[in-house]
Amino acid sequence: MLPTAPREPALAADTAGARPRRLRAHASLRELVAESEFRPSQLVAPLFVADEPDRPGATELPALARRTVDGAVREVGRLRDSGVHAVLLFGIPSRKDAQGSGAWDPRGPVPRAIRAIKEHAPDVAVIADVCLCEYTDHGHCGVLGDGTVDNDRTLPLLARTASAYADAGADVVAPSGMMDHQVGAIRSALDTAGQPEVAILAYAAKFASSFYGPFRDAAGSSPAFGDRRTYQMDGRNRREALRELELDAREGADVLMVKPALPYLDVIAAAHDRFDLPIAAYQVSGEYAMIRAAAARGWLDEEAAARESLGAIQRAGASLIVSYFAGELGSGSKGRP
Repeated sequence: MLPTAPREPALAADTAGARPRRLRAHASLRELVAESEFRPSQLVAPLFVADEPDRPGATELPALARRTVDGAVREVGRLRDSGVHAVLLFGIPSRKDAQGSGAWDPRGPVPRAIRAIKEHAPDVAVIADVCLCEYTDHGHCGVLGDGTVDNDRTLPLLARTASAYADAGADVVAPSGMMDHQVGAIRSALDTAGQPEVAILAYAAKFASSFYGPFRDAAGSSPAFGDRRTYQMDGRNRREALRELELDAREGADVLMVKPALPYLDVIAAAHDRFDLPIAAYQVSGEYAMIRAAAARGWLDEEAAARESLGAIQRAGASLIVSYFAGELGSGSKGRP
């Protein structure tokens, strides 16, 4: 007997007419039914501001280059022209000390950059990162006591830093040190100083991650000893992350951020479902570097991969995304894959 051809499985009656491919037939249809839309205006571009710029070729990751204040102003203009209207500033001081006193110096790189950007591009949202790690000679995010970071002694220094940035004209301050009660301390200081309109973007769930390496090289903020696992979050703990987010919301945060983004999409999604505040995510330097490195080897299309990864972060629930790709994905880009 000749073998018979295998029979195709019968379609269930309620799915027999289903053809999802009908709405993927060409680009206009795909655009018409897209469930989410990624826009450059949702991006925040990180900028490193220093007294001296990087030497040419100092970094293979152009978005992590150090810029002078004038260079930062020029970059802000370019970003604005491409549709990106928000920047996150990190300062690289010319000197460091045990307290990180350069962080609140009104003549430091971040306050000077804020004033210059607001003079030349007042419509651009300026967010200032509030942490001591770039300013301390030991590289930790707070002052030390008995060889460990002293949480409560650090709080007034963070508040002082946030106030200095607010005085310079920052629209938003972004405490990133993961000190307990840092948001409350900063909110109280800003309100007392007559700055109630300055918003707080809290790095509420910042995980101790292996994806921060390129940033630490660019900012010169690697710890001189130990690591940051006593204050940054354990990546195994989702429920603890939600508790951290809730505490910062109660202390007065206006935006809650999860960092890094792609390894913690589940936390972003859970935050979006639980809180009625905007959720931010930080596509960190290691995420950026992986895509850049793979593209350099010809393994993937850099822009398509960047857009796909940012789309995943947005789809998970982030309404704004800090990304080193911000300057490369403006209105002049090639579009969707």
